[in-house]
Amino acid sequence: MTLAPIDSTSARSNPQGHASWLSLKHAVEELRLLQVKDGSIPDSGHHDAAGALTTSIIQAVEDLAPLFSHDAEYLARTVTAFEAWRSGRFGVPDFLEPLLAFQPQLDRVDGLQHLVVFPMYTQNGSTNRLVEAVLIEVLWPDFIGELEAGDYSNALFVPIRFLDFTGGYNTNSAVLFPETVAVSSTPTFTWGAIFADREAARFRRVVRAAAEITRLDLPRDAIELLEDQTLAEETFVMWDLIHDRTHMRGDLPFDPFMIKQRMPFFLYSLEELRCDLTAFRESVRIEKDEDASPEARKHARLVQYAVIFDRIFRFSITGSRVRNYDGLGGQLLFAWMHQHRVLHWTDTKLTIDWDEAADVVVALGEQIEQLYWRSIDRPKVAHWLAAYELVSATVTPHPASVWAKGPDALELMGPPRGLTDAVLDDEFPLSMFFEALDRKMKPVIESTAGITADAA
Repeated sequence: MTLAPIDSTSARSNPQGHASWLSLKHAVEELRLLQVKDGSIPDSGHHDAAGALTTSIIQAVEDLAPLFSHDAEYLARTVTAFEAWRSGRFGVPDFLEPLLAFQPQLDRVDGLQHLVVFPMYTQNGSTNRLVEAVLIEVLWPDFIGELEAGDYSNALFVPIRFLDFTGGYNTNSAVLFPETVAVSSTPTFTWGAIFADREAARFRRVVRAAAEITRLDLPRDAIELLEDQTLAEETFVMWDLIHDRTHMRGDLPFDPFMIKQRMPFFLYSLEELRCDLTAFRESVRIEKDEDASPEARKHARLVQYAVIFDRIFRFSITGSRVRNYDGLGGQLLFAWMHQHRVLHWTDTKLTIDWDEAADVVVALGEQIEQLYWRSIDRPKVAHWLAAYELVSATVTPHPASVWAKGPDALELMGPPRGLTDAVLDDEFPLSMFFEALDRKMKPVIESTAGITADAA
């Protein structure tokens, strides 16, 4: 197939419209149909077709490479990896070498574009390691650079937006993580990328609908956040910057966050909520900091709206009820605000006392941090029990729960796995408020799969 020569001027601003990208995207979509879960193509009857598609992919990557000179080594290794996969008769793919060469965190320049082609699964999308092709653009506004260079250093964090993508991202996936790539050995991971445009677009659609359903009167600047995609993207970049770095900061218990193991899902709920509430607390501080830039202070206020609204309106009712740790975190924040009387559901209308809300939300974060601080001196099981007590003091457990009956009902002398198995899949069911909201919001939430800025 002969492709038109590249017009670098137009392609740099619009690579998703170039013939080579369209050829690449088509070949990847066809190749994905031949792959099995681990990324291989075991049926030899498909190898001729796979070989031809791989040739098209290689040709397209080589044609597009001049547009991405900053990724020259990575794209060259990508070509080599596809050639090796083809020569190896399409066994389990190994893209370790191109992954090692792809280092987007080293050039966090606003608007810088990357062509990404890997066999990988997409978190919250597909667990199959199929070939994906994604065109992305870095989001790095000046005020984010200033925050990252100051108190919020995070050398691994890369905020991005979609330009175009293949099928694995026509889902709820909003991240590009190196650990999802098919490799022969696990390297040290040096970056993590988050699609702020998808997060922002999803947020805007869901919160607009939820505010209408609950008759919530929004503050003027919150309305501005919902109306402006760019403003929302920048707000999510600030939120993600602080959230992401928090996972490795603070009085962390050795278990569960410094080693990988199975444990009750409510511990993951508290960790993710801790990171979000840290972003909330720091945003309260930045908003009041007269030495911070006007842009940072403005976005700091918006982060507070984003954390509250995304947590209570989307997280709480998104996904299945099987060990839904993000859902539980949203339920906990809502119930905490309600029980501390800054959030009200009266006469079928939702209201929030914004003058008092920040202090109440920060107080929940302080409760979780106190739990962590005490946990360093506690045995694992005692920490688990204390964490359950924190959650169940605010969110009502299922009446059939063994955990809710207290330590005397649990088998504490056996292995910790037994305690994990005793947690119900839906240990903390939705309240009547969320059951009703879920029925009305489900079509809206389902409609956000694959969303991008253009569709917000």
